[in-house]
Amino acid sequence: MMKKSMIKLSASLLVGMTVLSACGGDNTNNAANTNATNAPDNQAQATDAPKEINFTIGYASGDPATKSAIQNTIKAFTTANPNIKITDLSETTSAAYLDWLKTKDAVGEFPDLVEMRDTKIFADAGKIAELPADLKDMFDNIPEVDGKAWNAPLGVNVPQGIIYSKKAYADAGITELPKTYDEFIAIQEKLKATGISPIVVGGKDIFHMGFWLNKFLIDDVYSKDPDWNAKRTAKTVSFTDANVVQAMTDYKELFTKYVDKGWLSTADNQTASILVSGKAAQLYSGTWMFGQIAEADPTFEFGFYGLPDREGKLNVIGLPSPAGWSLSAEAAKDADKTEAIKSFIRFFFAPEQYSTYLASVNGIPSTKEKVTYETGEQMKTALDIIADPAVTKSLAINNWWGDSQIPPQFRNWYYKLMQDLVAKDANVAEYMKHADTEYDNEVKANAQ
Repeated sequence: MMKKSMIKLSASLLVGMTVLSACGGDNTNNAANTNATNAPDNQAQATDAPKEINFTIGYASGDPATKSAIQNTIKAFTTANPNIKITDLSETTSAAYLDWLKTKDAVGEFPDLVEMRDTKIFADAGKIAELPADLKDMFDNIPEVDGKAWNAPLGVNVPQGIIYSKKAYADAGITELPKTYDEFIAIQEKLKATGISPIVVGGKDIFHMGFWLNKFLIDDVYSKDPDWNAKRTAKTVSFTDANVVQAMTDYKELFTKYVDKGWLSTADNQTASILVSGKAAQLYSGTWMFGQIAEADPTFEFGFYGLPDREGKLNVIGLPSPAGWSLSAEAAKDADKTEAIKSFIRFFFAPEQYSTYLASVNGIPSTKEKVTYETGEQMKTALDIIADPAVTKSLAINNWWGDSQIPPQFRNWYYKLMQDLVAKDANVAEYMKHADTEYDNEVKANAQ
């Protein structure tokens, strides 16, 4: 069960400050005050009706909590601004979000306001515009691409870790959390001996594969060499190097021995129900899952911890990356549409509204203005991890940018290759040769 506490979230978390406080406010009144027309009198308000404006929006909708939170914000905004209509183009599919966006662009439906994760790709293609200057001051840190800010960041990257059933741990006689990766493996053996599947994985959704794969890549590669991607592009390092082979060997061993056998046919949105039903003991995921688990079973007692490496060091996703709301280049040409989108962005990040969004996804705010929401013990642990200077912060393989940007199609290809590695019980070293070949081919194709 999630024990409630009040956590004040702000940019100060990133330098180690966690403050207890409470929150409140009326979203509707705030929106009305923010967006009200400054008319000289009632007659002018009656005769000068606001111009009707329509813009489209697109975002990654694979995570149910995030999808619901954004939909609720859209509804609240259009209620407060009835002259503005927002057409939601988002849809939950098995396709990767990058591929979905490319398809939308190909059929002439690229969103006016888009959640952007592959900023450089779409900036280089001329599909998105720079973030308007009067929005930049809302945020504490906006990573730039090619010297420009393109995104209003939805939040700070949150750490991923082990979400575990307290009952399953107790039933297996597990009384202490692991201090090293080897201790974690010993826990898996204890869980397996009770007859429960130790770990549930939503491998049907390709993005979910990145959780575990990047755990091992960060431990063995990126935590020691953040410039590895750039070096791989320059061919000075290889996927066949010992550190990468070790990372993928650990991945293969874990999936072969301890992951629920149905992982390839399990969707990400099924993992919470599998965990709370007692069919599996653990899930490796991010803080956005806390609300989904509590919703699936409010009485389910679970904990969260960062998973250490073999030396006992904790390395997690936690660096800022160039991602967030971006205006399309076409929308930016329309002054009325641009102003409507800017109004939505201000509404989205207003403390009263933003706190609701963050509470839904258990997120960490990106805004300069302090934001407060009610959260539980699991999120407190995540905040402590992010605030701890001894914890190495990194990024996933596809979230680096600049010289460390990987070819855009490589991530999904690699994740599928790693699925095949486990399914066919293949040789890790041989599969890493395939990864080198594909990476080089994609770099060459992109350069043409």
